[in-house]
Amino acid sequence: MLVLAQHQLSPVEFTPAQIKQALTGYGNADKAMVQESVMRELDLDKIPKPDDAADGLAVALTAWFQR
Repeated sequence: MLVLAQHQLSPVEFTPAQIKQALTGYGNADKAMVQESVMRELDLDKIPKPDDAADGLAVALTAWFQR
């Protein structure tokens, strides 16, 4: 929040369904589908671990897609 304020940027928030929709095209996608989408979008060889890392990347990708 501090870095956002220092750069006069507003925070953004997404619901889990918004993230799932942005990455898989399906708002009720399961975690594995989202993780596979992250892997594919970022051209990774394997799903990021731990799960929190994949979740963070999913949020970042959603923000990128929404810009």
